[in-house]
Amino acid sequence: MSSSGVASSIQARAREIAKEDYDKARILLEDAAKSHAYLYPFKGIVYFLTHRALWKPFSSRVLPTLGLSAGVIAGMFFFTYLPQLAILVFVNGPLAAFTTILLVLNESSTLISILSRNFLIQEALLDTFDGTLITRNETEIVKEGRQVKSGSDPIDKLGKILKSPFEKFSPKALIRYVMYLPLNFIPVVGTIIFIFIQGRTRGQSSHDRYFQLKEWSTSRRSEWLKQHTGAYTAFGTIATVLEMIPFASMFFSFTNAVGAALWAADIEDQNTQMEQSTAPNLREAAKKAE
Repeated sequence: MSSSGVASSIQARAREIAKEDYDKARILLEDAAKSHAYLYPFKGIVYFLTHRALWKPFSSRVLPTLGLSAGVIAGMFFFTYLPQLAILVFVNGPLAAFTTILLVLNESSTLISILSRNFLIQEALLDTFDGTLITRNETEIVKEGRQVKSGSDPIDKLGKILKSPFEKFSPKALIRYVMYLPLNFIPVVGTIIFIFIQGRTRGQSSHDRYFQLKEWSTSRRSEWLKQHTGAYTAFGTIATVLEMIPFASMFFSFTNAVGAALWAADIEDQNTQMEQSTAPNLREAAKKAE
């Protein structure tokens, strides 16, 4: 085959691969839009602000976490902004000042998340998620993972934790973060793709507690996430962007936990409605069979 023929073959294959990737991305975006999962981080903000009882776990951790956030962000900008700007200016040009800020904020957000989730807010986020489920009358589900006491305050009703799903920041997640970090060298688009990838990972972990309370196996959980990839990516991307906002990242960590719990409660409501509508039909079919 001539060199021109080889080049044509490579171009044709490249177009085919590009079309496949485009189709996958289009389907993913369509699924994300139809699911409306991207709304739950915002629903979480509204719900959190209008339900004062859910503020207790947040208020108990706010001062130490704000101090941690201030220290991390200040340190990252002082030590890493100029060196990264010097690199990005060669590929991003005038936009480098803006893209470097986004990069440093993303890096800071990751560090804050690692430190705070491991040492400061792990249990508080769990209380927030479980407390939100209780406010949505999903107490029986919460009982699968912890003791629930009597009373009217959803947080005060939370007893001893029997199962805790929140894992420490895994080396695998850190490796993936570093591996995709060079995407930020691509002007604007690269940063967007980087946030999107981080959002996909963030979204897939948003219902770890829910899956545990439902006692789903690893295979069932994987199948569910595969069927709803667009929805979880949409939720995770919005959650990631919100948690990148300086000094407000902790607040949004809690509101995102609320949003994830609201989403889980809606899934439960939908399943209950399906069971209630299906059961009479099954009974009717059984009578006819007799």
